[in-house]
Amino acid sequence: IMGKEFRIHKIEYVNKTFRMPKNLVDELGMTAQAANISVNELVIQSCNYALENLVLDKKNDDKS
Repeated sequence: IMGKEFRIHKIEYVNKTFRMPKNLVDELGMTAQAANISVNELVIQSCNYALENLVLDKKNDDKS
């Protein structure tokens, strides 16, 4: 029986420091705990979702 090949994929991670409002960090912590995932995983998923659904406002581009 020929099956699909199993391939191991390694995700490269980079350490980065961000400052966030305490209330946001607290909410991220509670949300992650309720979903039984790490805060790090929640932040990654949230950032990916935000970037995939980002709509840039052309009006704001002219202000630079």
